Amino acid sequence: MIVYNVTIKIDLDVHDIWVRWMKEDHILRVMETGCFVSFKMYRILEEDQSDGIAYAIQYFAKTINDYFDYKEKYATALQKEAKAMFPDKFVAHRTLLREV
Repeated sequence: MIVYNVTIKIDLDVHDIWVRWMKEDHILRVMETGCFVSFKMYRILEEDQSDGIAYAIQYFAKTINDYFDYKEKYATALQKEAKAMFPDKFVAHRTLLREV
């Protein structure tokens, strides 16, 4: 199993809108690509939240090629949309993991 992990810290002033958008729109659109078989969204605990709240969203792919299909065909457009909707309101870090 391949895990595409996106860690995001979202500003407090748009937090509630962003969470709703992630759950009702963005994650569903990522899943509609067919590149991932499931996902999980976690709130990161024990972190300074004075400047924002952090989340880890994990998308699970059967193969590395499924991930690369997502990256090549869909990731750029979906990431641009997030930046346009929440300009200068979040930072994101992406990690690719393999289950061992």
